[in-house]
Amino acid sequence: MESDVPRQPVVFVIFGGGGDLAWRKLVPALFSLYRDRALPERFALLFLDRMEMTEDTLGERLRGGVTQFSRGGAAPDAEWAEFARRFRYRRADFTDPADYAELARALAKLDTDLGAPASQIFYLATPPTLIDPIARNLGQAGLARNEQARIVVEKPFGHDLDSARKLNQVLRESFRESQIFRIDHYLGKETVQNILAFRFANALFEPIWDRRYVDHVAITVAENLGVGHRGGYYDHAGALRDMVQNHLLQLLCLVAMESPVSLEAEEIRNKKLDVLRAVRPIAQHDVHAFAARGQYGSGWVRGEHVPGYREEEGVAPDSRTETFAALKLFVDNWRWQDVPFYLRTGKRMPFPASEISIRFRAVPHRSFPAEAALDWQPARLVISIQPEEEIMLRFQAKEPGRRMQLWPVNMRFSYQETFAAPSPDAYETLLWDVMVSDATLFMRADQVEAAWSLLMPILEVWDSVPPHDFPNYDAGTWGPESAEALIAQDGRNWLQPSVVRKNNEPWRVAPLPRAAHESDGAGRRSAELAERSAEGLLHPAAAET
Repeated sequence: MESDVPRQPVVFVIFGGGGDLAWRKLVPALFSLYRDRALPERFALLFLDRMEMTEDTLGERLRGGVTQFSRGGAAPDAEWAEFARRFRYRRADFTDPADYAELARALAKLDTDLGAPASQIFYLATPPTLIDPIARNLGQAGLARNEQARIVVEKPFGHDLDSARKLNQVLRESFRESQIFRIDHYLGKETVQNILAFRFANALFEPIWDRRYVDHVAITVAENLGVGHRGGYYDHAGALRDMVQNHLLQLLCLVAMESPVSLEAEEIRNKKLDVLRAVRPIAQHDVHAFAARGQYGSGWVRGEHVPGYREEEGVAPDSRTETFAALKLFVDNWRWQDVPFYLRTGKRMPFPASEISIRFRAVPHRSFPAEAALDWQPARLVISIQPEEEIMLRFQAKEPGRRMQLWPVNMRFSYQETFAAPSPDAYETLLWDVMVSDATLFMRADQVEAAWSLLMPILEVWDSVPPHDFPNYDAGTWGPESAEALIAQDGRNWLQPSVVRKNNEPWRVAPLPRAAHESDGAGRRSAELAERSAEGLLHPAAAET
């Protein structure tokens, strides 16, 4: 709403402004905010990079990114001209203190041009190695003293616990914690934020949201892509550092946290920190029982043959880096004691999906005859983050007819079908939050360090004990056998994501006619295939035969 728009001028200073992140994410998000009239009337975008470039050249490049990636598509000429009028470009060496003195003078001039002192947002769209020199030089140039100054740091935040602590120390030497925004774009997704609304704005599920009724929680973040042009970076990171340390642990916190007293940023962050501190530590000698890793080989993804990880550009031919990671964690508190949380993430999986599946306990006694409940499944709640944003409750219902025959059915809420307005891009949400100094969706220093502490025993074991079987899963499959064993040893199995995408559209198994699953033989087989396919256990082609 326009009444929510900050009145104070704002200047976004984007370090690495000529790079991929600014082109693909930041400027498209800022332009969408501009079109929605969510930016103050007086604002400027100051791009810093080491390349020689004119503002016109930069503007043309950035307009291409807006056309390709923004929520609204191509920018009308007049609207883009007015937006691009706010661009400034400066060539800078991010390690040279003299360039920060020039930056301070440029920002002072912008204050004059804008007619009032502006909030300054320093966005580090740079490699992680540059966080240290940029933060130090901003502090030495006096640019962190402004009460309205904020610094935004992209993940990965550190490479391990020690490096994260050092990085936090460097940032705090120049900036207060309230000025530091450690951004994780995943937390800006609409469905992720709606976990808070779903849990704490509705009394319906809270009484059963605990160990008495929940059997286990499974969180899946699957990617069908490989590493692409990020091979050089990814080969020094891996799935555990790149995805689990931030994305998946944050989702775990939102599912497991206690009810907050208010929606104040510090209250929410305190509750999430309580979860991380309650997660049961994994001893090094137990890593094999609580964690599994994998690396994809060549295979088929959506009808295309793709290379194995070790054949990707920038990846060592004998790389030991994991592209898949699965964990079993326990949250040791009154609500969740002994309820397992299974986390998994991987590249080159059958299709992209991010999903939280909460599986409830089976009924204590089945009153129905066995033939009435051949397709019995315990109830589960599925929160789908992508590719579709939806919440689905699956439970048992009686089929129409004279006989008592139970069949699993879905109660489904879709954001796209319910709300007319499209969901904003995650970066739109997070850039807005930075602008208004709302840190709810950003990780605090102690949260970052607590997350690294949980993973350090696994990282140390995996770094010291080379994998003997890499690559151990084919591209286009759901990961290595060790991940299946991780959950199978508890008598459970992974429930594959609920939505399969086929020809870029959601694909679901249509309900079978009543006669098909009442009959024996072929009808029962069809019903079994339909159910397994709905669970994602079969490739779509298998279900259609």
